[in-house]
Parts: sequence; C-alpha cells; structure tokens
Amino acid sequence: MANPREAIPMASASASASSPSPSPTSLSPPQIPMELHETNRANLIKSLQEHLSSSSRPLQAFVFLQGGEEQTRHCTDHTELFRQESYFAYLFGVREPGFYGAIDVATGESILFAPRLPAEYAVWLGEIKPLSFFKERYMVSMVFYTDEIAKVLHDRFQGSGKPMLFLLHGLNTDSNKYSKPADFEGIEKFKTDLNTLHPILTECRVFKSDMELALIQFANDISSEAHVEVMRKTKVGMKEYQLESMFLHHTYMYGGCRHCSYTCICATGDNSSVLHYGHAAAPNDKTRILPVYSDLRFLMLQDGDMALLDMGAEYHFYGSDITCSFPAVLIAHNAVISSMKPGVSWVDMHQLAEKLILKSLKRGCLLVGDVDEMMAERLGSVFMPHGLGHFLGIDTHDPGGYLKGAKRPSESGLKALRTSRELQEGMVITVEPGCYFIDALLIPAMESSHTSKFFDCEEIGRFKGFGGVRIESDMHVTANGCVNMTKVPRETWEIEGVMAGESWPLKRNFVCSENGMQECLVEKVVGDKVEIKGHKMTKAKDFGEEASSLDNERWIDTQLVRLNTANGRRQGGRQG
Repeated sequence: MANPREAIPMASASASASSPSPSPTSLSPPQIPMELHETNRANLIKSLQEHLSSSSRPLQAFVFLQGGEEQTRHCTDHTELFRQESYFAYLFGVREPGFYGAIDVATGESILFAPRLPAEYAVWLGEIKPLSFFKERYMVSMVFYTDEIAKVLHDRFQGSGKPMLFLLHGLNTDSNKYSKPADFEGIEKFKTDLNTLHPILTECRVFKSDMELALIQFANDISSEAHVEVMRKTKVGMKEYQLESMFLHHTYMYGGCRHCSYTCICATGDNSSVLHYGHAAAPNDKTRILPVYSDLRFLMLQDGDMALLDMGAEYHFYGSDITCSFPAVLIAHNAVISSMKPGVSWVDMHQLAEKLILKSLKRGCLLVGDVDEMMAERLGSVFMPHGLGHFLGIDTHDPGGYLKGAKRPSESGLKALRTSRELQEGMVITVEPGCYFIDALLIPAMESSHTSKFFDCEEIGRFKGFGGVRIESDMHVTANGCVNMTKVPRETWEIEGVMAGESWPLKRNFVCSENGMQECLVEKVVGDKVEIKGHKMTKAKDFGEEASSLDNERWIDTQLVRLNTANGRRQGGRQG
C-alpha cells in the first residue's frame, strides 16, 4: 500500500526493454501527489470558515459530497468506463465509484465513506481493499463504510441539535445544469444547506496550486507531443478517425492518459466549420483526399483540405485543451497572450481577437469598410461565434466563469463567453480565437441591411466549403503576465518543418543580411564560430502581420544566431 507521505507512482511507458528502437517520447507520467487534495480541502475550509465567521454562523458542521456512480449502457450490464465527479475528485482524488466524503468545518478532519462490497466482487473485479488502504492512499483522517454515514457524522458532531451538512448544489454556467446534492439513508436526521458551499468551492477551483499546475502541464506536454506526432504521420487518404487514433494512442501509451478531456475534434475540409464536430452524428469519419497543409498561405488555399484538430488528454483528472490548425488566426492568438495579465478584462481580450480577425479578413479583401464600424455591428461574431476561451482544470470547461449574481453579456458573440471576469493570478484559461465560414451565419449577415455593405460577396464565395480555423493554447496567469503551457508548432514554417520530418522543437535558425532574413540550419556553434548547412532566403513580409516592423534585431527562433555576413562571427543570442 502507498505510504501516506508518498505520491502514487504511475508506470512509465517511455522505454521498453523488449524494444531497441528509440522512444517517440521524452516524457514519463509523473507521480501523483495526494497532498494536492489535502491542499484543496484546506483551501476550501479556510474560505468556508472565513465566510461563516463573517456572518456569525457556527463552524460546527460538515461539508458533505457524494462521489460518482458507475453507469451501465442503457439496459445492458455493460459498465461504462468510470470517471469521478469533478468536485469530489478535486477534494478527495478518489478514482473508485460509490464513495462519499465529509470534511469537518471546525477541525478540517476529512472522512471517506467507501461502499461495502459483496464477496463476489473479489471473483469478478479483484481484491476487496480494506478501509486502511483508502485511508493511506487518499491521505484522509478516517474511513468508514457508506452504510455508517448517519451514525459516524452524528457521533462526531460537536454542536447542539441536528448536525448541519453543507451540500453541493449550484448552477454550472457552461452546461446550465445543477450539481447534484448528496443523498443517503438517514439524511432527514440532519439540517442541510444547499446555498453556501457551491460558490465557495467553485471559486477555490478557479485558482490553481503549484501541484495542480504540474499535472495540467504534463497533460499539455503529452498532448502537445501527440499533436506533433499526428502532424508528422498524417498521410493523404487517411480517415479523420485515424488522426484521432494516433493522438489517443500516444497520450495513453506514453502518458498513461486513459481519459481525454473531451471528445476529440478531427475536422477536415468543411467539417472544420462545425464547432463541436466529432459527435456521434459526425464521428470523425471523413476521408482526407488531399494534403492537410498543402499551401500555408492565409486565404490562399488553392487545393488540399484544411485540418482543425482539437484534442487534449487528461491526467489524474486534470486536463488540457489544444487546437492545431492553419495559422490564419495566429496574430489574434499571440496578441491576446501578449496582453494577458492580472486585471485585464476577458471581454476586452475577446474583442481584441475579433478586431484582429476582421482586420485580417479586410486585408484579404473579403471585407471592406471601417473595422470599428464592423465591431459596432458585432460582425466579429459572424466569423467567431464562440467565446475566446474558458477556465481549464479538472473539467475542460472548469467552473467559475460567472460569479453568483454576475450577468452574462447580451451582445452577439459576447454572450457566448464562458467568463467575463478580469484575469487574476493563478487562473488557467484557454486562448482559442477562430475564424469560420458558416453559411448559417454568413448568409443572414450578407443579406442584412446593417452588415451587407461590409462583404465582398464574390471573395466570400471563394471560401464556400473552406471550413474554419482555430488555434488554442492553455495559459497560466502569473503575477506579471502569463505562461503558455502548450508547446506545439504554430508558425507556418514550424508546421511545414514538422510535417517534413524535422524534430520538434525545430533546430532552425535565422541570420540577417542586407537582403532580409535568411533561414539556415546551424550544425555547430563553437565559441563565436558558427557552421551553417545550406540556407534559403526568406523575406520579412512572409512572417505575418507585423512584418513591416521586422529588422535585424527581430529574433524568430529560440536559438537564433545573427551573423555578420562579412566575417561570419556570432553577433547575437537567444530571444527573451
């Protein structure tokens, strides 16, 4: 059994004694620290005690949650793969079904209640663990059986009258569904509060501890690596589900990720304009006829299917959410990230992304007129109907986007935002601008008396069936800015390099000359000498919207070397 102060180890699949071939991963599943859930419980009790004390309410009470139950497929005996209810996972880290959990508000002591399993369980499902196993594994104060809940809580209650239970009940503003309060035999012998716990516990989940961030980072690392593998191995004629299969294999085989954060979206061609493609009625089953990235020029695709791959793995409940696609919205993606810091309004960030996408469409001659007027008419929502991003953690759409009493924006596009809060240190939030050609939105906008003047209908018509693009990264908000937890190719030259078989991160470098930027492969740097293997000329204008500002001081890669073309000596270094 696990020692109470030891993390739970996860088997590594990064190396195999029976296989001499090099491993396709540099990663190994990290150990899972159960102290993480101790910390989560302590944070909740601290916040709850402060709330109760401020309103002169007694602390003699219990937080009481019910874990998830196994489900069978409809009327059959086929048991679906179980995944723990998220709030219960946050506080206790229990991976088995059928548990309950309590925390003494006054003392912080934690209690798990395990199901009393029948003897035949050992025949079909394995060893029946003693209560001591769960106490040590999940680092709680005590463990009892679920048929002892009422007696144990009455015996441990230090107040007078009926014991008070704070039950979880509240609205999830993403799903518009309510969390289910715990229920058990004998609950009528307790007082229950359905209003206090949910907003406090939800707010605790918004701000991530270092241990939570480490798990989210691993989920990002293995998912980023899997996205690169998909880029590298994609071939003409593959089915979309084969791209999904490659991702799932990599994250499970090398990352121990049995669960995904959400249903994979592997959309090619016009399917990429379906925001939540991959569902049962559209199960990633189209055959990709032509190369995915056949021509990486914004609004200049002459042939080849676009691919939008939105896939993220989950590790010990904590998830990732990554989308790789055509770099058309990279300018908006990068501009938002550069602007993120505590105190910044997420609504403002969404509008920044919208404005940059509209500018790009105007520059590509699909739109005409004043961009500020387009913004006033909410034209951005025609091309990006979803919100810019969402909180991420134990759930892909982690709760807490709208505090109790907060109003959701009502304007087109903005009402799709999953949060309208100002950023705060410790949040983890996705940045996922997109641009889509969706007939159900475009046709009414082109026919509207308010917005028809902005469209070049002939140019728009060229992109019928094009689909859409989205780029998504997971960001940790820090004291002074943010950290990008996602590590995948984003620039055109990065994607082309990976698809051509280069290792990732790329070992490309750029040198400057009077003719512009030269791309080269640096074979060796010894002191101030650089040995270069072949290069090609790259004009500054190929590097995106801000190309006009590029000069000899603009570094493009993380291991950039600037050369004096006269003497070949090393003149520069790494970009900060």
